[in-house]
Amino acid sequence: MLDVREIPPEVGHYLAGFTDGEGSFNVSFRPRDDYKAPWKISLCFNISQRDPVILALFKRHLRCGTMRQRHDGVWYYEVNNLNSIVENVIPFFERFEFLSAKKKRDFQKFRQLAAIFQDGRHRTRLGVEEILRIRRDMNDRGKRRYSDEEILGRLENPQRPYAGPAEPSGMIWPDLHGDMQSATEMSAPSPPGEQ
Repeated sequence: MLDVREIPPEVGHYLAGFTDGEGSFNVSFRPRDDYKAPWKISLCFNISQRDPVILALFKRHLRCGTMRQRHDGVWYYEVNNLNSIVENVIPFFERFEFLSAKKKRDFQKFRQLAAIFQDGRHRTRLGVEEILRIRRDMNDRGKRRYSDEEILGRLENPQRPYAGPAEPSGMIWPDLHGDMQSATEMSAPSPPGEQ
């Protein structure tokens, strides 16, 4: 766990000021194909710059995260490990606060999201709905790859994400995947009246 008291105040305030202008706190949804959970939901703190020197300062002083370079030459520093976010990123920005109201708001919402993840609520439909409500006002309602409706729709029917909600059939497939599920569906008896 990061001890923020060891970070020189001038460095901490510099990095917080840099983040105030260039950093981003996000929650992302990535589709999954394993059918147990239709989305991989993760938190991420990131900053991008053409010059990697300042990003290396973040990595050094936050003691977590990764740096990578995109094909266009822009460098990314990102932290998407929940433990690192909770133990390093959040304490750092609690100690070295932001000046802008917008970044203070986004950080507060990020902290709320981290609590949801720590409790495991992000694995439930109610938790996902709460995450969507919180993220709605983050990052000035920035562009999202997946709409709230797409995310919730896929929770309803993870095997057929674009087919809409499944009709209730009285049968439940708790842990069947891919070919196992297909084979079971083909060998399942037809409901009464549908033979």
